[in-house]
Amino acid sequence: MSSSSERLTMPADMPADSEVADPPGRLRRLAPVLTGLTALVCLLGWLQKQPCASVRFDFIKTTTNACYTDIYPLYYVRGLNDGKIPYFDSFTGSDIHYVEYPVLSGGFMQLVGWLVKPFGADDRGLAFYHVTALILAVLAVVAVLATAHAAGRRSLRAGLMVALSPALLLTAYINWDLLAVALSALAVAAWSARRPALAGAMLGLAIAAKFYPLLFLGPLVLLCVRAGRWRAMGRLLAGTAATWLLVNLPVMVFAWDGWTEFYTFSQKRGVDWGSIFFVLQDHGLAEPAADTELLNLLGTGTFLVLAAGIAVLALAAPRRPRLAQLMFLVLVAFMLPNKVWSPQYVLWLLPLAVMARPKPPAFIVWQLGEIAYFFGIWWFLLSVSGQTPGQDLSGTVSAVLSLDAPQGGISQDVYSLALLARFATVLMLAALVVWDILRPSGDVVRSDGEDDPAGGVLDGAPDVISLGRWRGARHAGAPVPSQPCP
Repeated sequence: MSSSSERLTMPADMPADSEVADPPGRLRRLAPVLTGLTALVCLLGWLQKQPCASVRFDFIKTTTNACYTDIYPLYYVRGLNDGKIPYFDSFTGSDIHYVEYPVLSGGFMQLVGWLVKPFGADDRGLAFYHVTALILAVLAVVAVLATAHAAGRRSLRAGLMVALSPALLLTAYINWDLLAVALSALAVAAWSARRPALAGAMLGLAIAAKFYPLLFLGPLVLLCVRAGRWRAMGRLLAGTAATWLLVNLPVMVFAWDGWTEFYTFSQKRGVDWGSIFFVLQDHGLAEPAADTELLNLLGTGTFLVLAAGIAVLALAAPRRPRLAQLMFLVLVAFMLPNKVWSPQYVLWLLPLAVMARPKPPAFIVWQLGEIAYFFGIWWFLLSVSGQTPGQDLSGTVSAVLSLDAPQGGISQDVYSLALLARFATVLMLAALVVWDILRPSGDVVRSDGEDDPAGGVLDGAPDVISLGRWRGARHAGAPVPSQPCP
């Protein structure tokens, strides 16, 4: 049979181009381009931090130039320069007595601490920062490639949107978040390749690095329930639990007080500069914001209400939502009412946002909101540290148009606008994702015949449990039909 006759028998939604029909093969060809562009952006991000590194991250110059990092000061504040081992050795001087990160992040810190020992005592702090930045850049490449792999036919677009994002350039080296971001992206990539046990192992490692990837179990379980993929769900959960325990158990057994520091610190922590509560406390919520227990209750309660809504959406949507859509929504639901929202948390959302809705216009608006907040937080801290009122909106705009930092920082009103810009653009993106779920014909990923490129065993699977089908059958007075679970 000739090739022309073969094309005539192809389904309408199947691409004729072999590159598009073979996303893994296409990704292998795109990998050098995506790797090179990600490395370039990470290099630019490293250069953006150099005005601060050159003065050993002096706080005033750091906030003026918006090039802050936790990595350099925590090398000293957490006792790594004195040879202290995270979780096993305590330190004094603050309310925190052990490294306040989950164990895989603490292990990352310890590994780099060992690597920089050959440097002189005066140079180890900067060496610790530079070596950490190099490893984080490698993790950024991993995150980009894993995201492109899970994006299916839109691997190039998804990879470019992550690699070239201003958020990656500006926030890659603030903290160790890229470790969890890369591991989470690998978990999604493994799931898309129909390897649920490996996906669980990667997710277990991600949870051992940061708390937030634990939230992804909710969307995975809900979608597996709707599609009746019980075996895959069991292998995912087993892989997650086993890997998390494997990493955490030694520290839990031999350094319990150090291990619990992250959890106790998270509970006792007050309102962070980036939280919506920081703005609301100046508008009638000052007392709740000062009460940590009430603050935890408000944040957790709001998240649980939003999560319940997402669960109903997952089971009642006219078509099963894509995995990336639900993962993005549950993470946004966690972040919006949280008492802590650091600038680098944008990295958590980045891979999921481009898979959930790979449309540049709204993505660009969101990135502009993140840029406004990124500079806003540092310039506000500049005014706080200098105890100055800071520039008003017109003074801030004038300074920015002159490509200069506002003299003395910015006022709290201007900072509140920057914080609300980030909050509003993230909320806008979440609303658009919900709209795509409720109106799947407008979902750009599904418009060319794909179901869920990141869905793995969920991709193309029929519904077994669906509130929409149950409701329709009930209204019609007929029994709900069942479908076999392959």
